[in-house]
Amino acid sequence: MSRLKTLREYVDNELLMLAEDKRVSATAHLYGVSLAATILAKKRGMNEELAAMAAMLHDMHAYKSGSYDDHAHLGADLARDVLGKLNITTEEETDTICSAIYHHDDKLVVDSPMDELLKDADVIDHCFKDSSKPVKEKEQQRYDNICKEFGLN
Repeated sequence: MSRLKTLREYVDNELLMLAEDKRVSATAHLYGVSLAATILAKKRGMNEELAAMAAMLHDMHAYKSGSYDDHAHLGADLARDVLGKLNITTEEETDTICSAIYHHDDKLVVDSPMDELLKDADVIDHCFKDSSKPVKEKEQQRYDNICKEFGLN
């Protein structure tokens, strides 16, 4: 079984603990960000599997705890625990994934390439899933840059 499939099975099982409406929303977001991360990684010549794995875990702490307070930083700790338990990544890969999760809410700051990729994938899911909603101020510059990167008006 692939590492991503193993991780997705874990995430799916964790999401089963949520109420149905929250589970549907969480599943849609995590899989949406994972798809966007894979596409961005392919376009940018980065590791698609690690990008998808980071995306699958990026908001798990918020969903499990029911709170977005410091969810990125706490989510990185949770991701490190999950990846250690599943034993599907090297220490360096775990560090890369956890760094991306740790920084993913800092949309106005520029960090490492994988950190930036996860931020952008999160923005893609937020902004393209329902284009009737206004783009958040902290996501506007990233959204504009993503549109330019993909040749979208």
